[in-house]
Amino acid sequence: MVTKALFAVGSNAPSHIGSPNVTVLSAISAANTESLTILAKSRLFETPAFPAGAGPDFINAAVVAETTLSPEAVLAHLHKIEADHGRVRDRRWGPRTLDLDLIGWGEAVRPDRPTWRRWARLSPVSAARETPAELILPHPRLAERAFVLVPLLDVAPDWCHPVTGRSVAQMAAALPEAERAAVKPLPFKESS
Repeated sequence: MVTKALFAVGSNAPSHIGSPNVTVLSAISAANTESLTILAKSRLFETPAFPAGAGPDFINAAVVAETTLSPEAVLAHLHKIEADHGRVRDRRWGPRTLDLDLIGWGEAVRPDRPTWRRWARLSPVSAARETPAELILPHPRLAERAFVLVPLLDVAPDWCHPVTGRSVAQMAAALPEAERAAVKPLPFKESS
C-alpha cells in the first residue's frame, strides 16, 4: 500500500557536508530513494532553537514523500541519513548536525489513539524528560511547533491531523503570531 509520509528536517550545527543549509538539502536528497519518493520539499526556513536557548538557530524544511515501506523502515532510513551526516544523540534537544522527524503517516494514528493521546497531553516538562519506546504518529507535539507547521504550509497545507481533524493551515493559524513570524524563509538558493 502506498502511503504519504510527512517529515521535518532541521540542522543547527555544521556537518562534514557543510553548513546547516547544505546539510538539510543533502539530507532531503539522500532521503529520496526508489522506495521513498520525495513528492514536495518546502523552502528553507531559519527558526529559533527549540527549546529557547538550546543552541544556534536552526535551518528547517518539510517534506512530503510517497512510500510502500513501513513507518519503522522509513524511520530507520531517516536515522541512517542522520548518522551519515554526523548526528550524535548525546543530549536531547541540543545542537545537532541533522534532525529528521517523521511527522505524519497518511491518516494513521500509531500505535493507537490512547497512546497517542497520552503523549500529546504530556506537559512540556514531562515531554522534555520522557522519550517513547515506540513510534508515535502523528508527532504528538506537531500542533505546537511553528518550526514544523510553517514549512509544512509550503508542501501540505491541507493535510488533516487524523485525531484532531485540523489541517496544517488551521494548526499554523492557531499558533501565536510571534511564533509564526519567528520562522523566516531564506532567500532561495540551492546551495549556501
